[in-house]
Amino acid sequence: MSIVLFGADGQLGYQLQRSLSALDAVHACTRSGRLPGGFAGERVDFSEPDQAAALIRRLRPRAVVNAVAYTAVDRAEDEPQLAQRINADAVAEIAAACAHTGSTLLHYSTDYVFSGVNSRPWREDDATGPLSVYGQTKLAGEGAIRASGCQYLIFRTAWVYAARGSNFLRTMLRLAAERDELRIVSDQIGSPTSARWLADISTLALHAAPETSGTWHAVAAGQCSWAEFAEAICADALAVGLIARAPTVTGIASSDYPTRATRPAYSVLDTTRLRSDFSLTVPDWRCGLQQVIAEMMLARS
Repeated sequence: MSIVLFGADGQLGYQLQRSLSALDAVHACTRSGRLPGGFAGERVDFSEPDQAAALIRRLRPRAVVNAVAYTAVDRAEDEPQLAQRINADAVAEIAAACAHTGSTLLHYSTDYVFSGVNSRPWREDDATGPLSVYGQTKLAGEGAIRASGCQYLIFRTAWVYAARGSNFLRTMLRLAAERDELRIVSDQIGSPTSARWLADISTLALHAAPETSGTWHAVAAGQCSWAEFAEAICADALAVGLIARAPTVTGIASSDYPTRATRPAYSVLDTTRLRSDFSLTVPDWRCGLQQVIAEMMLARS
């Protein structure tokens, strides 16, 4: 038996290749068919109907892990059909194929399925209310999985970052080298989550093989604003010599940084169910940040 991994070249997929290999042989898939480092993988384009599902039917893996998503939140407002295709229609095809082959599906969703208006961390059974095309299509993908009859795990996560790929951490480090001041939104709150940690608990969850399908919230502990995250990034990077100086971080309102899509103001997710069902201790987001900064420093040396 084997594991099919879609999106193996993304920031989460890269970490999943590492962690999942401890469980079984991994069929790593990317849109180009190439993996990081120039290695060959399976070519699967989610914009093409049935490509991913056909691979599942051919390989009949024990598990399928989907780390592919259309995540260009603002562009999705102008490309709703493509976002729907990748985040919902392709997911429905994958889920149907998993139901046919008996494969367990692990799929990642997002805090954007919620409205962002809450006074406590969001629980799995809270009412959804996406504010954007991205959130709407991700919610549609969740619904397609639940309706398929396959065995599934849906992990909702948020504010994911890593030492590689395009993410807030790497953007802040680049800007820190260019500017004396960073003006960052301070009225959106969430839990920065390391892709390495998310990959590790994903592997643990698949190994545990829960008998019942379900949805779990998977984010680091604690919360902060984007501005506070930026401050922590600069401070930790400066402490280890990853940057030569730390710029001043100035908090601004979301209204001062208008975007095409509306972002949820409060994205903190309640991980009680995750911790209970998988006997996990969830680390504080600062711990994950320090580990990734150290990883980047090691790669530089």
